[in-house]
Amino acid sequence: MKSSFRRQSWLIAFPVILLLLWTVVYPNAAVIAGSFENGLGHWREFAASPADREAVWTSIVISVASVFASLAIGVPLAFLLGRFEFPGRRLLRAVATLPAALPPLVGVIAFLFLYGESGLVTRIVQRILGMQEAPWRLKGVGAIVFVHAYTMYVYVFLFVSAGLERFDATLDEAASGLGANTWQRLRRVTLPLLMPAVAGSMLLVFMNALGSFSAPYVFGGGLRVLSTQILASKTNGAMGLAYVETTVLALSAVAGLVLFRWLDRKRKYTLASKGGRRRRAIQSRHVQILTSVAAAIIVIALVLPHLMVVLVSFARDGVWTTQVLPPEYTLENYRRLFSESELWRPITNSVSMALVATTGNLVVCFLAAYLIVFRKFAGRRLLELLVALPWAIPATAIALGLVATFNRNDLLTARVLLVGTFWILPLAYFIRDIPLVASAVEGSLRQMDSSLEDAARGLGASWLLTMRRVILPAARPGLVAGGLLAAVTAVGEFVASVVLYTHSNRPISMEILAQLRALAFGTAAAYSVLLIFLVLLMTLAARSFEERLA
Repeated sequence: MKSSFRRQSWLIAFPVILLLLWTVVYPNAAVIAGSFENGLGHWREFAASPADREAVWTSIVISVASVFASLAIGVPLAFLLGRFEFPGRRLLRAVATLPAALPPLVGVIAFLFLYGESGLVTRIVQRILGMQEAPWRLKGVGAIVFVHAYTMYVYVFLFVSAGLERFDATLDEAASGLGANTWQRLRRVTLPLLMPAVAGSMLLVFMNALGSFSAPYVFGGGLRVLSTQILASKTNGAMGLAYVETTVLALSAVAGLVLFRWLDRKRKYTLASKGGRRRRAIQSRHVQILTSVAAAIIVIALVLPHLMVVLVSFARDGVWTTQVLPPEYTLENYRRLFSESELWRPITNSVSMALVATTGNLVVCFLAAYLIVFRKFAGRRLLELLVALPWAIPATAIALGLVATFNRNDLLTARVLLVGTFWILPLAYFIRDIPLVASAVEGSLRQMDSSLEDAARGLGASWLLTMRRVILPAARPGLVAGGLLAAVTAVGEFVASVVLYTHSNRPISMEILAQLRALAFGTAAAYSVLLIFLVLLMTLAARSFEERLA
């Protein structure tokens, strides 16, 4: 019985592991091999290049600064909304995660319209102060960290908020009864118990900032980071150097992952309590008013990028020059999107590629999660590593790995020509979202008692019937949540797309960039609004689907 069970596990696991080795490991191995195709020549070229040394240093500085900036916003906001009751708290909590609904490139565009040299806020300040030139230029490290802080503080806020939900307020009360003041309670009780949540969010911000492309590409102002340097080398035909840069970027990400894990293991966290918590009402009327005013300002700041994109989407292209607000408004931008085939094509491309990639994620990640949670076999650890590996590899590195691998038909080396075809982008999206979907499905399956599968098999149910009637219903919440996240990520993906796209398979993100380059701000904003609408539509559809199944 055990041998047949083990054989069945391997029959399921073998194609999954083989697929992951082919799509995840092989491309990255090809990049590393490509970096040594000239011996150490490409590495010497990299080491001797001032531009590459600047790119490595700047990437690390921006990533670390983004972590601290996100912590500075996310932690206080989580404490404010999680520990205190005041007028406007519910509204602020509702909009606190809004930046997550903005695809990366759309968020960057919103900041360009608001705080760029010709942005709305910039021109208002310039008019008020009577200045001849813009009071600031949104370029360089500060600008990139500013954008990262807005888009990535959500990770910190969500992680710390979840930690506070499980935090028992009686621990604070006990410490207070023993004579600890507010600062001592925060430093010795609250923050140590929240450190797992804080460390997890820090790692997520660091990894996202290290692989970020949109903000450095738009606001870099000639500043070099590894993600943009890779594209520059590829564009210039220096593929050997691009492979070295990609390897360094991937190694930097893995080093960051190992460092955060090591620091996390250095601490021991134990929370033995009832898990309850209480919010404290703010008693002082003056403090209530100040808190509500501050909350209103934060709400406006969070909503403003979304509103600005919507406003500009109705602006007529070519007429917004030196004015504070666009002087003319029209529906022409939207009419063109839905009536001109060339403008409509990126929309169908993005939706179809996202659906293909998400379908692949759901099938492969469901099988992988099932094997990891319920089956014990020799390749289980390898499968866990393969599922988690794409999370440690930046999107630019994944994209260049696909370029190095799937650039010709060669059965002997297991290569298939996908570069330049429709299928290369869905493959990139699929690889990127493997950890996302697999972890969501794993979370659902771990809540199920493994003996239920044994009971079903003991009652004579076949493996397929057991999967359909027992395993799939248990995995359904994770499949819906993971599939939604994968589809939302894929439909607005920019980083891998900029390396791999062609004109025929260009997604919405690349068309937005093309419209910006052509100074068609209204059309670019209309595409951005449509992208936000697609994200919201997918979210509503996923929730509706889950409710009907429930």
